[in-house]
Amino acid sequence: MAHRLTTSTIGSEAELRALLGEPQPVVVSKIVDRLYAATRCFIEQSPFLCLATSDANGQCDVSPRGDPPGFVRILDDRTLLVPDRPGNRIADSLRNILANPRIAILFVLPGLGESFRVNGRATLTTDRELLAASAVEGKAPKLGILVDIEEAYTQCPKAFIRSQLWDPARHLAQSAIPTSGQILRAIRGDDFDDESYDRARDERYARREGFY
Repeated sequence: MAHRLTTSTIGSEAELRALLGEPQPVVVSKIVDRLYAATRCFIEQSPFLCLATSDANGQCDVSPRGDPPGFVRILDDRTLLVPDRPGNRIADSLRNILANPRIAILFVLPGLGESFRVNGRATLTTDRELLAASAVEGKAPKLGILVDIEEAYTQCPKAFIRSQLWDPARHLAQSAIPTSGQILRAIRGDDFDDESYDRARDERYARREGFY
């Protein structure tokens, strides 16, 4: 595929394989269509995931999801339930699932390099009985994402090792990046009151307003 900044591009899998080589058979063998006792623990202990979706035209989105460890419930070895918590109501992931049920999930565990990937098909559910067990702080979600697993496998820790993500010495102070209010002011203009916006949001979060 051509790009306006370079002519050195790869346009076929044959070219890609000539550059990268083939994966080792042992690596390919870990990609399975279900969970096992040895892999369930990745989901049961994960408090955070990234959810990837795309719409009917292939427009992609990735969304962070987080809750107490084990918030994604394993209904059986081929089915997961991801509770949907209150957010910004743009609902990119949910609208994408309605148009294209194919999804991918990356489960992350704090302090560990190994992560866990699940690819499959998603269905939105409002089944109150099914969602009741996903209640947090006394509030059950109104909506959940049922995931039929098609591929499940561990991801090696190289990315976390290279990035030193869990090294406390490399953690940034909040002051290192603009606040949400400052970003909105840059977009909307100097008339936008970024300090009031940030203060009101911090107060809502301190009250845990809209968390569940």
